[in-house]
Amino acid sequence: MSKEPLVYIDGEYYPKSQAKISVYDHGFLYGDGVFEGICAYNGVVFKLKEHIDRLYRSAHAIMLQIPVSKEKMMEIVLETLRKNGLRDAYVRLIVTRGVGDLGLDPRKCPKPTIIVITDTLVIHKSDAKEKGITAMITWVERDPVDATTHEVKSLNYLNSVLAKIEANNYGADEAIFLDKNGCVCEGAAENIFIVKNGRIYMPPSSTGALPGITAETVKELAKSLGYEVIEKSITPYELFTADEVFFTGTAAEIVPVREINKRQIGDGKPGPITRRLMKEYSKLLQDPKYGVPIY
Repeated sequence: MSKEPLVYIDGEYYPKSQAKISVYDHGFLYGDGVFEGICAYNGVVFKLKEHIDRLYRSAHAIMLQIPVSKEKMMEIVLETLRKNGLRDAYVRLIVTRGVGDLGLDPRKCPKPTIIVITDTLVIHKSDAKEKGITAMITWVERDPVDATTHEVKSLNYLNSVLAKIEANNYGADEAIFLDKNGCVCEGAAENIFIVKNGRIYMPPSSTGALPGITAETVKELAKSLGYEVIEKSITPYELFTADEVFFTGTAAEIVPVREINKRQIGDGKPGPITRRLMKEYSKLLQDPKYGVPIY
């Protein structure tokens, strides 16, 4: 029998089956907290500093004071990976408002809860990168920037869950959100790009999409390869008639989209620019200068 993975909770390590939080934790009761998904490749945690920085920005936006320094938080992540003997892993880092009462008032939560889970995560089918995936535009609008904006990577993911349910019912692999103006925002858990006439386009930050670390990395990679990357509002028509469409995300990396709302994208196969970006991005994942060594 394989050994159970250990989960970090507030300074202690617990076997997976014994890792528990209070039912009075506001992360559980109200989705009141923030998180990061982080990947390790071949003993290096990719973009760890950038993920920790974003965690603290999200916490600041919801007035959640994380009780340890960024440096300490990085060490907690690394030590959890070490204790589990992992070199390749998906890390889920969570900070909740902590234990309170059944009321909403955050002042009733004196101490945030910190959790680190190290495991594996499969987002799409094994042939997704070779064949591309299908997607559909969901009726669920992305929460706007003046509401529970997804610029904050919070524990409240009901918006995305509803869209994922619709995609499942529709028979699509992924959902695509529009913003309140009807323009393309992002996927349920990924950023989105389109390619048209050799140029790469991505939605502007004003849509309320998460400022993706993978998206930013891919944008800079594309520029270094000589492609023009333009941030602009993207309409559903532009999405349907794009030469190529792809998602980006920490766990998903880069995933081509071959069909949206039963409309074929390009020739129905991963396009040349997407394929080149996937190839070059995979090289970055193996480069130690883009991450922090575990051991």
